[in-house]
Amino acid sequence: MKNLPGRSSDEMPLEIDFSKGVRGLHYIPSDAKVFMPISIERKVWEYFSGKAEQKGVDLSELVTEVLRRDIEINEALK
Repeated sequence: MKNLPGRSSDEMPLEIDFSKGVRGLHYIPSDAKVFMPISIERKVWEYFSGKAEQKGVDLSELVTEVLRRDIEINEALK
């Protein structure tokens, strides 16, 4: 994978060697749980933390459920 003489280093090479590539390295299955750090206001976190504790579920499970319902509502209103 060498650039030809006269080509600048910021141009795409004519050939790219994918022999050491790994197929599906960054693939995320559609049913996978994805860790996504987010920032929310403290009062929102306190509210949902309290609700999750009342329901006896994990906070991320409750937030996922709320977001899923919000998506359904938004899609229904289109």
